[in-house]
Amino acid sequence: MYLLLLLITAERMHNLQEGRKQLLKEICENDKEAISKGKRSLEDLSDSELENLVVDDKHGIIYCYIPKVACTNWKRVMYVLKHGEPYQDPSSIYDQYVHGFGNLRLLSNHTRIERKAKLKHYTKFLFVRDPFVRLISAFRDKFEDSKNDYYYNPLSQHIQRLYDHPPYPPRITFYNFIQYLLDPQTEQNLPFDPHWRQMHRLCHPCLIQYDFIGHQETLQEDAEQLLNTLKLQNDIKFPPSYVNITTPEYLSGWFRKVPLVERMKLYKLYETDFKLFGYRKPDELLDGCMKQQQFTDIALKS
Repeated sequence: MYLLLLLITAERMHNLQEGRKQLLKEICENDKEAISKGKRSLEDLSDSELENLVVDDKHGIIYCYIPKVACTNWKRVMYVLKHGEPYQDPSSIYDQYVHGFGNLRLLSNHTRIERKAKLKHYTKFLFVRDPFVRLISAFRDKFEDSKNDYYYNPLSQHIQRLYDHPPYPPRITFYNFIQYLLDPQTEQNLPFDPHWRQMHRLCHPCLIQYDFIGHQETLQEDAEQLLNTLKLQNDIKFPPSYVNITTPEYLSGWFRKVPLVERMKLYKLYETDFKLFGYRKPDELLDGCMKQQQFTDIALKS
């Protein structure tokens, strides 16, 4: 019975992966040029656009990390693999070792010929997350924690000068953060910070054919499957993670003070991520906006 359950689980996980990859392939084929911003091949990508791809030559693995999607723990795994056997417990690796400059080998550090060969032959994987939940996580991490000096003071002050009357110390609301993301000047001045940059812009899934697509929502299960695929299940244990909250009520609470029209604009900003990675459109947040738009359209026609 136990063996039968293992076989059923393995088949279910395999089918889930195939479904995720097939969806990605279909959407990319339908609108590859728009999604890739006119870049038709890997040669069109600059070094900075490949900075999120971590390479492990010992095991032939490439991992595209996305901030706020278990990336610290996956970087720990890549750090452990880089240093070889006997493997350390990834949970024992301090954050500064995996986030420090030069501690992990990036694809951008290689020549173009090497990049092409590694992308062709290595096992490539990434983990994604519901785009709106990822935004909430980024806001909480970067702006609710006053100890996060890099973001908390300079960027908080900048956002409050633009959209609110700054108290002291600076405190921005989630709505202020959304206003900042939707402001055309934000993207014109600097590219989106990686913590809220669209996932497809970090990992280029229409130009790079990934072998495994994990989801934060099924993190532990997907991590176990990936380690089995890499034949590392007996050597590496993925660090345990907290339970991810993605209920409609959770989202509604955060978006309660965000006007309906701006919710729709935010969805359009991250729509490609929703579609590519199989996340449902959050209709409970957008229906009111759609009804309001329909009412406006009718009024204009009459």
